Amino acid sequence: MSLRVQFLLFATLTHAVLIALAWRLRVTTPPFFLAAEMALLLSLVLAARLYQNFVRPFELIAAGTAAIQAKDFSMKFVPVGQREMDQLIGVYNDMIDALRRERVSQHEKSFLLERLIQASPAGILILDFDGRIEGVNPAAERILAQPSAELLGREPAALPGAWGPALADLAEDQPQALRLSGLATYRAQVTHFLDRGFQRRFILLEELTQELMQQEKQAYGKLIRMMSHEINNSIGAINSILHSFAHYAPQLAADDQPDFTQALDVSIARNTQLANFIANFAHLVRLPPPTPQPTDLHALLRGICRLLQPQSEERRVRWHLELDPTPLVLQLDAQQLEQALLNVAKNALEAIGHDGNIWVRTTSQPPTLSIENDGAPLTPEVSQKLFTPFFSTKRDGQGIGLTLVRDVLLAHGFQFQLASTTERHTVFKVDFTK
Repeated sequence: MSLRVQFLLFATLTHAVLIALAWRLRVTTPPFFLAAEMALLLSLVLAARLYQNFVRPFELIAAGTAAIQAKDFSMKFVPVGQREMDQLIGVYNDMIDALRRERVSQHEKSFLLERLIQASPAGILILDFDGRIEGVNPAAERILAQPSAELLGREPAALPGAWGPALADLAEDQPQALRLSGLATYRAQVTHFLDRGFQRRFILLEELTQELMQQEKQAYGKLIRMMSHEINNSIGAINSILHSFAHYAPQLAADDQPDFTQALDVSIARNTQLANFIANFAHLVRLPPPTPQPTDLHALLRGICRLLQPQSEERRVRWHLELDPTPLVLQLDAQQLEQALLNVAKNALEAIGHDGNIWVRTTSQPPTLSIENDGAPLTPEVSQKLFTPFFSTKRDGQGIGLTLVRDVLLAHGFQFQLASTTERHTVFKVDFTK
């Protein structure tokens, strides 16, 4: 039973008794009856005023409680002229103002945080309390090469490819560098935030590829320029002296002249080879910016195949050109791209050795190129280091072939990858879409 009902019941019973007593005085003492009637009327007026003063605070409290439950922080009360009630109204209004300001501030901060997450160049994976992915920003979709629909609800360790094992080994607040494809390098870090008093984790993925490549190029560029300067200066002087020695050959005995001349020729040839060796490294450092011009990619690929045809026939390697029937004319530096693709084709021949196949495929929508071979597949260890400067799996390799390929394609703004397929083939794919 509510307080309002209890008050009404009490007032009704009390005045009913008073009315009954006043009715009995009507017969015995009429003057007291009139006085009792006046007192009863005054009591009814006071009871009505008391009822209003008693019920009004409860109505305001109920309205304020309902507004708070509905999270409506815009409703405020005006003073009613009662000191106690006005104090309560003042406290309520101050509390509502504080709640409204806090709510607006929280909404603004949440909106700002959401916009920052969406615009962040770093990939962010927000996990729920069970450790499953609950939120993904666009950068994470790009880095993981998966749409958000494929990522939500999955555990990080269950992500496809090399991402799953890499993210499964992350320890909280211990950043780890991940080099997954031999080209792209990322820094992954897992940490936590508080949600309703409980800890939730999120994973931050930052791409370091361009930064590390720039640092690498600056480091080995400075070293190569220094080596090239010193070695070329020395080789030039030594070859000049060796050529001068050739004039003394006629002064030697006839039996000694062939050995003397052969020794000079071998020394000069070896110096020339060393100069060419250093020149290859210097060319890598001094690679000029590309000068794009309309280029027929199919004609360029046919030229590479004709150039390598003698080696291919000697190794019994068959070429399969599966070119798109639509002419593929692209804006690129033909000389640089030809050198890059020639390096890829030579690597394919060397991976096969003898008796194999190379497939060259193109598509026009979107413009892509793939060079696939059925030679020895790539191992995970080699895949991690493919585009590392000076790394080579060949005994006498210089390790600059794929580095040159990387620099040329990145300078053009083309996406590319080198990986093994499920058929244990190795495919180099280039996406010419910028």
